[in-house]
Amino acid sequence: MKISEKEVRYIAGLANLELTSEELQRHLHDMNDILTHMDKLNELDTSSVAPMAQVLYDAEPTATLREDVERITLTNADAVVNAPLTAGGYFKVPRVIER
Repeated sequence: MKISEKEVRYIAGLANLELTSEELQRHLHDMNDILTHMDKLNELDTSSVAPMAQVLYDAEPTATLREDVERITLTNADAVVNAPLTAGGYFKVPRVIER
């Protein structure tokens, strides 16, 4: 599977990136390498591999889980105390998407 320059430009636009011609070519090359690798992985026979629902190492079933303990949480005022700009107990950030 090959990706085109047009598709790389589209993806860059979604990420709000402006790519130089050199960056465009590098990303085009890298994305095509990734897709080529994915095609190779798709050729592998995984029919005898059981699907995994939970990844736990060989230990007790709760070995990677912490006990669920109720504790005091931050208030909105405490959470935004060091923020440069707030409104109504929330963080205020500048608009970055102008579309």
